[in-house]
Amino acid sequence: MTVKQISIFLENKKGRLAQVTSILKDNNIDISAISIADTTNFGIVRMIANKPDLAIEVIRDAGFTVNIADVLAVEVPDCPGGLHQVLEIFNKNNISVEYMYSFVRRPSQRALLLFKVEEIKNAMKALQDEGINILTCREVYEL
Repeated sequence: MTVKQISIFLENKKGRLAQVTSILKDNNIDISAISIADTTNFGIVRMIANKPDLAIEVIRDAGFTVNIADVLAVEVPDCPGGLHQVLEIFNKNNISVEYMYSFVRRPSQRALLLFKVEEIKNAMKALQDEGINILTCREVYEL
């Protein structure tokens, strides 16, 4: 029940992100979620795409450095405390969050969050034991 996240390392130069999105567009690859973290010299683009294997291949073939990681796509109530509920479950189970970012909103008043955690299997079990919905990659790609 994990989702493949693509991480691309980009130099902080004008037009580099547009090059990546052009490659994805030309290969009919849709971005569902994206996060960009930068430093002075480079940035890390993290994204969820509907065709992750193809995305990795075409981006790498264009000369970019690309990695893949498994993340959890978690559905929570879109209200005050929705995120806190998940973080409390992680805290109670001694699961450390490396990073997280939000995903798209769905009309069902649910928020979607992407989590990169150290112990993904333990995190999945802890969330499921507490009745938290973890989306499959197919569910995410169909959004």
